[in-house]
Amino acid sequence: MTQTSISSTPGEYGVTLYTLRNAHDMRVLVSDRGATLVSWWTPDRYGRVADILLGYPDEDGYQANPSYFGSLVGRWGNRIAKGRFTVDGAEYLVDRNNGDNHLHGGDTGFHLAQWRAEPGPDGLRLTLESPDGDGGYPGHVLASVLYSLDDNGRLSIDYSATSDAPTPINLTSHGYFNLNGGSSDIYDHILAIAADQYLQIDGQLIPTGAADVAGSALDFRQPAPIGPRLAWPDTQLKLAGGFDHCYCLRPQDGAAVPGQSRSAQPLREVATVYDPGSGRQLSVATTENGLQFYSGNFLEGIQGRGAKPYAIHDGFCLEAQAYPDQINGADAEAVILRPGQVYRQTTTYQISVR
Repeated sequence: MTQTSISSTPGEYGVTLYTLRNAHDMRVLVSDRGATLVSWWTPDRYGRVADILLGYPDEDGYQANPSYFGSLVGRWGNRIAKGRFTVDGAEYLVDRNNGDNHLHGGDTGFHLAQWRAEPGPDGLRLTLESPDGDGGYPGHVLASVLYSLDDNGRLSIDYSATSDAPTPINLTSHGYFNLNGGSSDIYDHILAIAADQYLQIDGQLIPTGAADVAGSALDFRQPAPIGPRLAWPDTQLKLAGGFDHCYCLRPQDGAAVPGQSRSAQPLREVATVYDPGSGRQLSVATTENGLQFYSGNFLEGIQGRGAKPYAIHDGFCLEAQAYPDQINGADAEAVILRPGQVYRQTTTYQISVR
């Protein structure tokens, strides 16, 4: 059930685009700039093929990629409050590129780096060296990601990293999905997330503590359309302009365990999204404790691949990761990569039709 072929095409600015193709002609396009998921071509229930990922019309947009379309983000996915953290008593300052806070690795994050690509029998492996002091982070880090596409429509993303000094690591994939292929917004998409709690946020989108999803707009324990929930009079939605919250995913035993090490969790299904119009369903599985659900609150006016610019809520992200700002929390040790250790994370996105 592995991906059947990988081909490459030279692009602009020294970028190479790689196409993963399975036996059913499903195609995933990956760029070595930012280890970026550029496109995912897949059929609907009628066999009509469409791209279910949002993105820019050409390589120019990916040179800066302020929306992080499809990027692998690091060293730290999501936010670090005030752009500062402490490791073993030493304070570090990193880029403040999101108001007063650090977001997605900063100004020179992994999403802008040129990764070294190696197609192989197991998939497409991309590697990146991040030197000591890169973006303000300590330690020389070697990061790697393996993309593979199987004949069941499952895109597997296997991350690993090592460091020669203690450093925070939290890698994630920032793909924006629209299962109708961009013909309309995501309001009719039906979402389910296996989480009983989520992290509430303040006005700068920094977590303030865990809360039960029960009785709130963020309760997706049972499948529910996204659009009607966006209209709920929920203070948390007002703060974010929609959904931009991290869910505390249930581990296999059914109890939330904040700060539990990544290796303690098996790969388990944590979310599904179904589009009734196309019949496409996205299933997400991960080894991580957190899942950031983002409803495309800042897409307005961005020129994508279509004739019209994107509008608010034209796409969604489900980013498997550690908790935002966890490096500044009581469970910070769980997100510090130390010499001799190997960071590992696996997340899969599977497309099916019903």
